[in-house]
Amino acid sequence: MREWHADYLDACNRHDLDAIRSFLSPSVRRAHLPSGSDAWIDDLAELFTAFPDWRWRRVQLIAEEDRLAVHLRAGGTHAAAFRGIAPTRRHVNVAEFAMYRVMDRRIAEYSGTGDHIELLAQLHGGLPT
Repeated sequence: MREWHADYLDACNRHDLDAIRSFLSPSVRRAHLPSGSDAWIDDLAELFTAFPDWRWRRVQLIAEEDRLAVHLRAGGTHAAAFRGIAPTRRHVNVAEFAMYRVMDRRIAEYSGTGDHIELLAQLHGGLPT
């Protein structure tokens, strides 16, 4: 599972949406977010357009059977509109926490802090980077 996640994170850091899709179940469920791999890819495409240098770094990973718990640091420079906010050129740095259920080497379920609340607060100048 650790190697699998390293490969997934590498695809994410390369912004390779086709490779990322290969890690997703077509019907992946996301807590509080639209389900399905198309919605996941659309969200990442929006993020990568707004933050062309966006990268994740794994801090900690815990694997148990088909479950992963991952603590990540992520960040990038706001270079294009994101969620209605014009480019600020601010560099943001956020903590992310993700829980995955992986079936047949594909993410079947996700829950975590991928709602961008901390990121949006930094773009509005509410939190330090």
